[in-house]
Amino acid sequence: MSALQLTRIGHAYFGRTVLDHIDFQVDSAEVVALVGPSGCGKSTLVHIAAGIVEPLRGRVERGYRRHGMIFQEPRLLPWATARHNISYPLRIAGVPRSERKERAMQAALTVAFDPDDLDKYPSELSGGMRQRIAIARALVIEPDFLFCDEPFTALDVALKRRMQDIVIETSRQARFAAVFVTHDLMEAARVAHRIVVLDSTGNGIAGERRLLNAPGHRSDEMIFKTVQSFLRDDPIFRHIDDVDERRLP
Repeated sequence: MSALQLTRIGHAYFGRTVLDHIDFQVDSAEVVALVGPSGCGKSTLVHIAAGIVEPLRGRVERGYRRHGMIFQEPRLLPWATARHNISYPLRIAGVPRSERKERAMQAALTVAFDPDDLDKYPSELSGGMRQRIAIARALVIEPDFLFCDEPFTALDVALKRRMQDIVIETSRQARFAAVFVTHDLMEAARVAHRIVVLDSTGNGIAGERRLLNAPGHRSDEMIFKTVQSFLRDDPIFRHIDDVDERRLP
């Protein structure tokens, strides 16, 4: 069953085409990593899929109930505590205060955030703690679809791995579908069931590859060998590290 279907999506900024002829599907409970060279339109595509940006042409069909989103930056409210940042979507939805408090606590525990820090403000938290709050805020609404737009780019290697593990584990437990935008092929091979490669010019999908075993059940050695094979032998990954500065926003 399809959780998300994009058909013939096209988009342009100031008359410059950034995406064209994009057909893209995500199945229920499937995590798809979207990769491609910098500037090829990955973030634009995920923003269209999430309804943040209206496409110039094409159709978006959403088969899920509600979605959460994690951005590259935490985007927390600086005047609100960690607890209130997590529960903010529930407040907007009109959820009673007592329930908001309980659900915020549960979401914080899901991402291994110390409850003793819930009454601290973002300025009092480390980068990794702020990113955990952003993940908890996305999960507190109990989404059945999650959009991740390069959420761990600014984190160090150890913390990035920990955040990846949180996404892998929560997606397995809650069985939500997800699109995970990343420029890191190792990250894609850790978190996703399937990798979709955007064409270097944004003109359609260059190809896709389904990964062996489920996320969380691949050894580091297996992930490394898979990525090296992609880069060495697979033509759809040939331009994965290219950068076209003219196409960057």
